[in-house]
Amino acid sequence: MSERDDDPFRPRVGRSRTRGTGASSRFVNRVLKATTTAGPVGRARALGVPAAHGAKFGRGVVAARLAAARQGPRSRRVTVKIRLVKVGASGRPALRAHLRYLERAGVSPEGSPGQAYGATTDSADPEAFADRCGGDRHQFRCIVAPEEATDLGDLKTYTRGLLGRIEQDLATRLEWVAVDHWDTDNPHTHVVIRGTDEAGRDLIIARDYISHGMRARASELATEWLGPRSDREIRAGLDREVTADRWTGLDRTLQGLATDGRVDLHRIAGETRDPYRRSLLVGRLQRLTALNVAQAAGPTAWQLAPDAERTLRALGERGDIVRTMQRALGVGRTTYAVFDPTTATHPVIGRLAAQGLADAHHDHPYLVVDGVDGRAHYVRLPPTADGSQFPLGGIVSVSGRTGPRPADQTIAALAREGIYRPAEHLARARADGRAGQDPTEFVAAHVRRLEALRRAGIVERLPDGNWRVPPDLAVQGERVDQRRGRVAVEVQSTLPLEGQVRVVGATWLDRELIADKPVMAVQGFGGEVRQALDARADFLVEERLAARRGSRLVLARDLLKTLRDRELASVGATLAAQTGRLFRPLGDSRAVRGTYRQRLQLASGQFAVLDDGQGFSLVPWRPVLASRLGQAVSAVVRGNDVTWRVGRSRGLGP
Repeated sequence: MSERDDDPFRPRVGRSRTRGTGASSRFVNRVLKATTTAGPVGRARALGVPAAHGAKFGRGVVAARLAAARQGPRSRRVTVKIRLVKVGASGRPALRAHLRYLERAGVSPEGSPGQAYGATTDSADPEAFADRCGGDRHQFRCIVAPEEATDLGDLKTYTRGLLGRIEQDLATRLEWVAVDHWDTDNPHTHVVIRGTDEAGRDLIIARDYISHGMRARASELATEWLGPRSDREIRAGLDREVTADRWTGLDRTLQGLATDGRVDLHRIAGETRDPYRRSLLVGRLQRLTALNVAQAAGPTAWQLAPDAERTLRALGERGDIVRTMQRALGVGRTTYAVFDPTTATHPVIGRLAAQGLADAHHDHPYLVVDGVDGRAHYVRLPPTADGSQFPLGGIVSVSGRTGPRPADQTIAALAREGIYRPAEHLARARADGRAGQDPTEFVAAHVRRLEALRRAGIVERLPDGNWRVPPDLAVQGERVDQRRGRVAVEVQSTLPLEGQVRVVGATWLDRELIADKPVMAVQGFGGEVRQALDARADFLVEERLAARRGSRLVLARDLLKTLRDRELASVGATLAAQTGRLFRPLGDSRAVRGTYRQRLQLASGQFAVLDDGQGFSLVPWRPVLASRLGQAVSAVVRGNDVTWRVGRSRGLGP
């Protein structure tokens, strides 16, 4: 080897040739993923920085240690959950939805909607706050739940005091909004903090402060307000843990004392000399034995189940679910079920009794459906679903999706040599003219599906915007859906049951009357539906749309169409009188165009008002119109089918 400094050899780092199933297989992405998982210390080591420096990454390291050092057994207990959420432009709608949910009805002590507040105002504007967060890289969402929140009373003042101390620890002013919730057994406060400091830079908080510092500050403030915990309060809290059907601090202690899952009395005696403490641990072991998560392994030993923690956490979650359904339906209901989309063989049909977030910290939505089968069903929705779109009191159908997704099958069919090209798909969609579909939105939905599969490591996004997909994309996509659980919710009627009995329109009750032997329970909501069906039948007889032949009910031919046409004629006449324009009823097959003016929610469904300048028509509404209000659109109606096109189209119209 030459020792000359001007050696012509120059090494060049080439492109990684590793091939994999997704973008995570690329070398740089794998390094970034590994360092992110390793945390601040791991990132410091990866960059060659001593571990002591990595542990000091972010604001609040020293404050976290000082606050934790002042904590003792008599400090008031406060649960603090903190989640870092990436925002960006795409996250602004999600933040708005989160803030709207926090201000939902029924969360105040009086049962009224919640009111957001800030450091200096009792009436903050969540929409303006969301706009200011639009350029932030991230934000912090917190839940602060003091154990004695009812004794504190004024959560608003307490929260402001806590945020003031956090600002001192982080050496910066913070912008935040908060909403107090009193609708659960444990009153708590939701706080959203912008991810920027007072200078507009990204706010980086040390992991130690997030994990321990904020909770220590909250505990410190609660202790100052209420005083240290007395011996009686400490014992009462520990006694509750002995019989709790959830994962507790006593379980965590027993887990630390166990050797291969085995806990011996001698180990317990070595852990503490306090006979009361030993009695608590032994009592907890006896309770775990009754819950079948532990069993006696001799006169002085117990064997913990390998999945004890998971089982106890699941029990706690189920208890939360039962309390949620009791709040929605009353404590008298005894039959509850959790909907499992992977095993469901029949859809659940019933009245939507409640909706919300099972975990408001992570925005996991849920529905409570009072089923016609006499049971109350708890339905978990995907994290990205918007449960607020479903009408409370309306009739919904919930089913588990099975089989491969049509979108996955379409992508696999259009891929050439393993490459899916959205531009080609868009050109084909425009040529096909799919019914009720905007081609751009249609293809965009396929791209969003690919993004989800990319995160699962199944497909790869190429630099040119195309996608590398495997030949068995549909099979792999179905496996992902089975792991996550696929739930499909369909609105059967936005009208409550009592509102359908005597309304002129094609209702869900009419479809049930036409159905062959609908299955209804005698008790609960099923019994209510039976009574409503009898009352609806009497109404149809009055309207000469049905007749009784002994015990049989004979319905008129084309009952649903007749009811729908009557409702549209009545609504059209009302709108014509209000606007002075001519109402043009649609026939069985007709092309129509105009400006989309309004969406109407009728008993027969949703309809769009199309105004052509002289008159208007009522056309079945489709999701493609969601963002097209005030725009020129055209439609072709053939019976119950409608094909929408956005923009002016030649040759359509009267």
